[in-house]
Amino acid sequence: MLASTLAACGGDGESSRPTLNWYNFPDDSGALQEAADRCSRESGGRYRIVYNKLPRAADGQRQQMVRRLAAEDDSLDILGLDVTWAAEFAEARWIKEWTGENKRRATEGTLDVPVQTATWKGKLYAVPYNTNIQLLWYRKDLVPKAPTTWAEMLDMSRGLARQGKPHFVEIQGAQYEGLTVWFNSLINSAGGSILNAGVTEPSLGPPAVKAASIMRDLARSPAADPSLPNQMEDQNRLAMESGVAAFEINYPFVYPSMKSNNPALFKNFRWAVYPRVDADRPSRPTIGGIDLAVSAYSRHPDLAFDAALCLRDRENQLNAALKGGLPPTLRAIYDEPDFMKEYPFSKEVLASLESASVRPLTPAYQNVSIAVSHTLSPPSDIQPESDVDTIREQIDKALRSEGVIP
Repeated sequence: MLASTLAACGGDGESSRPTLNWYNFPDDSGALQEAADRCSRESGGRYRIVYNKLPRAADGQRQQMVRRLAAEDDSLDILGLDVTWAAEFAEARWIKEWTGENKRRATEGTLDVPVQTATWKGKLYAVPYNTNIQLLWYRKDLVPKAPTTWAEMLDMSRGLARQGKPHFVEIQGAQYEGLTVWFNSLINSAGGSILNAGVTEPSLGPPAVKAASIMRDLARSPAADPSLPNQMEDQNRLAMESGVAAFEINYPFVYPSMKSNNPALFKNFRWAVYPRVDADRPSRPTIGGIDLAVSAYSRHPDLAFDAALCLRDRENQLNAALKGGLPPTLRAIYDEPDFMKEYPFSKEVLASLESASVRPLTPAYQNVSIAVSHTLSPPSDIQPESDVDTIREQIDKALRSEGVIP
């Protein structure tokens, strides 16, 4: 009977360790599972991390976590948040603030812009896990050097079209988050922003009109892929690999894909920083990625903070970069030989991250994004001045929780 009682209590076995449930995007490379296993081993028996895969689509990921957090589900411990969600989750009091030593460890050596995505009202609510940024990818056999501005790129595309050569500029034109990212990158590159510094009202103005004009001009030019209004990142990748495009605005995942799927074309596949709107103003592409937060309802919050820091440490970030192609948020990794070899474009990625823009940091972000993507879709129908006025009105209502966003 005594032996049975001891066995039921767990003794020094696996069941005696607290389980920390980590919810994150589904990773096919195996890097996230390896991180969970490694941190579990190195915890010294203090905890065991279980990696739970969320749906593939970002909307599905958010929906699942929002429903469970609203129900105060205490089986969630570590949450992989899209970089646009921290403000919403913090305002709802679903995630815990990072303070003291945890905050110091979370921010030390971390790139500044990723930290901004995890911050709300001056307080840190998550630790940047990985990041992402778009580059300009182009074919060296079609153009001698990368264009530096959007105007130059469109001119190059028109010239290639006249010669009967591949000339499309692949970009995300479907009515979804990618369209908002395109607009956000352009408006910030033009010196503006979607919201004011206090995130209390729309900013927009002339930079927004310029951004919308560039989107319309591309959509009405030979540079536009006929499928532009329905294209997302993966369709852009496939079009570039098929040989019909000269340029592509996309994330680094396209590099290993091109290498594997079209070795012949890969020999001429090159990259450069995101195109500028104005020749004398650096571009400011929109940052992406995942931040790790601790649920307000976790039964083991102290352990969850420690585990989250382990999951995003140097070794795990480097492994995720080499295996899954996820750009790190720790600055020092960009100087690591292994990373630089795997990421020959690491210098351009780092430069882009250091000047990157963030999407509006507001609890109403989902409504802001919908207002932008619905108004600017399809890009060929954009009326720059009137559409910017529409976006301004809808965002103003969204920030004041008035009206219905389409």
